[in-house]
Amino acid sequence: MTRNDPIKHFFIWPALLIVLVISIFPLIYSLTTSFMSLRLVPPIPARFVGFGNYAELLQNPRFWNVAWTTTIIAFVAVTLQYVIGFSVALALNRRVPGEGLFRVSFLVPMLVAPVAVALIARQILNPTMGPLNELMTVFGFPNLPFLTQTRWAIGAIISVEVWQWTPFVILMLLAGLQTLPEDVYEAAALENASPWQQFWGITFPMMLPISVAVVFIRLIESYKIIDTVFVMTGGGPGISTETLTLFAYQEGFKKFNLGYTSALSFLFLIVITVIGLVYLAILKPYLEKHK
Repeated sequence: MTRNDPIKHFFIWPALLIVLVISIFPLIYSLTTSFMSLRLVPPIPARFVGFGNYAELLQNPRFWNVAWTTTIIAFVAVTLQYVIGFSVALALNRRVPGEGLFRVSFLVPMLVAPVAVALIARQILNPTMGPLNELMTVFGFPNLPFLTQTRWAIGAIISVEVWQWTPFVILMLLAGLQTLPEDVYEAAALENASPWQQFWGITFPMMLPISVAVVFIRLIESYKIIDTVFVMTGGGPGISTETLTLFAYQEGFKKFNLGYTSALSFLFLIVITVIGLVYLAILKPYLEKHK
């Protein structure tokens, strides 16, 4: 079969059309629903309200609290994942003893379902019967409210996110480190450059493109967090650890307010898009500088 053979269209177009229908139809339906007042329970006939759902959301203090909570969890968790992941990747790139075992063990957290990880974390951090608090009691420390006070609960959620997804950062950055040319480091060694100078002058600039990609992926994924929060705290205490996706779940699957939930989903999409564009715009000059 040649490149210009028309038979290829009989294989490509059906698959392309199926993918478009599966992905585009729900998107268009959700967009149109966001302009409607539509509730399933109690059943209310659909009524066009224009931007009413969006205006109601933007005037709702809960939406802004949830967006702020999600932003804190996402940015703090991704920052820690990147710093820890880069440090471990640098260590593994030095061919430390047991490197192969470390690589396999780092995959384990990624292979476990987030719900299972959250269930285990909830048991460990239980304020009254958790083994961590019991251990602290043995040494004379008081029980800590890991899941019942806002700051502790957010910290617990961030810790679980860091534990589970840092291995992804490690593997991606380690793969990037192993592609760096050795002759650059040999030239730096001849100039008596210290390891610290080599890192900031060679390693970090050359790793910047893959670092930007890894952080961007993890940032988007962290904004979509729901399972860990749902299982560990349920959004509590109160709604202090509720995230955007959990808020959408509460409105859509508990209150069945489909119009409001659709508007929330598209506002969430706008927030993610703006953050991504700002992130890439800030880093674009540095990426072009180190091409």
